[in-house]
Amino acid sequence: MTATAKEENTEVQDVDLEHRLEMARSTSKNYVLGAMGVGMIPIPIVDLAGLTVLQLKMLHSLSKMYGVKFSKDIGKSLIASLIGGAAPAPLGISLASLTKSIPIVGTIVGSAGVAVVAGASTYALSRVFIQHFESGGNFLNFDPEAVRAFYEDEFEKGKAYAENLKKDAGAKGGAKVA
Repeated sequence: MTATAKEENTEVQDVDLEHRLEMARSTSKNYVLGAMGVGMIPIPIVDLAGLTVLQLKMLHSLSKMYGVKFSKDIGKSLIASLIGGAAPAPLGISLASLTKSIPIVGTIVGSAGVAVVAGASTYALSRVFIQHFESGGNFLNFDPEAVRAFYEDEFEKGKAYAENLKKDAGAKGGAKVA
């Protein structure tokens, strides 16, 4: 292979890697929107079950993009250990979900709260796994403790991200999220 051919091959690989990252972030956005929609389900606990299924599907989609073998059981375990160990996410989602059981006002307030927290949690989860897969990681070498602080930082960013998506949906006259 000539030097020029090697340079062109490297450029193609760089474009492919950039395209993959762009696609992963786009996939993440779609799942964040989906999580916010799931958060609007007015029945407590059903929203949490739906969110778990959605996040598991997101991990499956991301793993396919990165050529990482997916395991549903390992995925569930990793989601639970990462999110369960992070203070704000599970507590916020659980409390907001339970708030929905208060007639009328609770449903409105709880749904709005769960939508944003579910979006933020999904955003953070996607960012953690995108970073892990980008660095060549897989489900077997994922260490939730090692990325917990990153998850918590991304969760905070995710709240603002979800709020912005909610505002954008309202400003464009689309379906309002919470």
